[in-house]
Amino acid sequence: MDGLALARALHVLGVVVWIGGVGMATTVAIPAARRGDLGADRLAAFQAIEHRFVWQARAAVLLVGATGLYMIAKLDLWDRFREPGFWWMHAMVCVWLIFALMLFVGEPLVLHRRFPGWVERYPEGAFAWLQRAHVVLLALGLITVFGAVAGSHGWSVF
Repeated sequence: MDGLALARALHVLGVVVWIGGVGMATTVAIPAARRGDLGADRLAAFQAIEHRFVWQARAAVLLVGATGLYMIAKLDLWDRFREPGFWWMHAMVCVWLIFALMLFVGEPLVLHRRFPGWVERYPEGAFAWLQRAHVVLLALGLITVFGAVAGSHGWSVF
């Protein structure tokens, strides 16, 4: 297997782990924690799940970023960022950047420091916001995955 094939395989694997985890958190873990299905202490339940997955998500996001950059450079795909038909290239970079900022800045500096107090004062609103934010992030991720797979195989909306 050459370097490019390995990079593609690792890139896709990273996306599967990352976006698959967002899907699991959004559709299973957060709703279960929000309803109290995982115990009376909803914050502790959410934090137990989040604590285990955040390092997997961070590793996957780093892997996806590194392999994506490698493929862009190796294949000299920079000109695609000037073409509207390659909107999915922009989407991949934007979604990656949003998640990288959330996982490496927002989560440790905001979520860990402010979310527990918010849950204590306004538990329903805090978990509702958390779930809505994850729904938006999941939708962005899925649209991007769909667009990237379809676009890289020649299909375009433009």
